[in-house]
Amino acid sequence: MAKELVYNATLAEREDLTPALAVFRIRPDEALPGEGSWFVPGQYLTIGLNNTEKPELGSVRRPMSIASAPERRDLVEFYIRFVDKPESDNPLTHLLWKTRVGDRMFLRSQPVGKFTVEDTMGHDHRLKVCVAAGTGLAPFLSMVRSKVNRDPSTRLDDWAIIHGASYSKDLGYRDELEHLAKKHGLRYLPTVSRPREEAHWTGHVGRAEDFFLPDRLPGLEDSLGLDRNTFRPDRVGILICGLQGTIGATIERLLHRGFVPDNRKIRRALEIPEDAAAHTFYEAYDTVPPIDLNDAARVAELKKIFHGSGRG
Repeated sequence: MAKELVYNATLAEREDLTPALAVFRIRPDEALPGEGSWFVPGQYLTIGLNNTEKPELGSVRRPMSIASAPERRDLVEFYIRFVDKPESDNPLTHLLWKTRVGDRMFLRSQPVGKFTVEDTMGHDHRLKVCVAAGTGLAPFLSMVRSKVNRDPSTRLDDWAIIHGASYSKDLGYRDELEHLAKKHGLRYLPTVSRPREEAHWTGHVGRAEDFFLPDRLPGLEDSLGLDRNTFRPDRVGILICGLQGTIGATIERLLHRGFVPDNRKIRRALEIPEDAAAHTFYEAYDTVPPIDLNDAARVAELKKIFHGSGRG
C-alpha cells in the first residue's frame, strides 16, 4: 500500500469543459522555487491524492504536464482527462473528479522533465510543429503562453499546434489558441476524428497524426506557409505529446521525409547512426518505445522507408 501523502496544496479553481475533461488550477502552500519564471515550459509536476473512501488502497501520484506559463506564480494549471478504463485499481482521475474547489491535495512543486524546446530541437530558424493528442496539448500551451507573457508583441509564426480530439467540444483552449493565431500568427490546426457525429463541424477531420499521411502532407505544407515538398528536417522540428498511437504513427509517417526519432531503441532497430541529429521528439513517462520493435516485418519496412529517404 502506498504511503499516505501529506497534503501541501489546495485546489483553487476547477473548470469542467465536458464531463470527462477539466482544467485544474492548484495553489501550493509554499512559495514556488526561485524568482520570475520558475520552470521551463514543457516540464511536468507530480500531483497526488489519498484514497479516503478505500484507505486500504492508499495514495496515488501521477506526473502531469504543466499547462500554465512559468511566469504565473500564484496557481499551477493542469489539463486532465478522466480515464474511463484505467489500468490501475486506484486511478488518480477517479479521485480527482470527486474533488471540489477548496479541497486539499499533494503537489510536488519541483519541476521535472526534458521535453522543452531547449532540450529537444533547440532555438533555431525551424518551424516548431507541436502535435497534441487530447490533453497532450498542455506543454505546448505553456510554451506559447510563455512566449507571449515575455513579449506581448511577439510573433508565433514559427510555431504550429496540431490538436486532435474526438469531438470539437474536446478541443480545449480553442478560443485562446484561435486568438493567438489571429493576433500573433500561431499556426493552429484543430482536428476531430469523429466528424460524422457532429454535422456542424467544418474544420479539419481525422486524428492529429493524419496530417502526415502522404496524400495530406502537401495540404499541411500549404497551411503552414511552406513550399511544396519542404516539410523536411532542415525546415521543421516535431514535438509530440499525447497518446502512444499518435506518437508512434507520427514517427512512422515522417520517416520517408528523413525525420530521425529521438529514441535510441528505435534508431538502433532502424539502423540509424547514433550520431545522427534527431528531429522528432516526444514526451514519455516510461521507456516503452511507441513503435512495436518486436514486429520484425514492420521494423524491416520502416527501415527501408527511412533509408530510402536519402538520409540513411
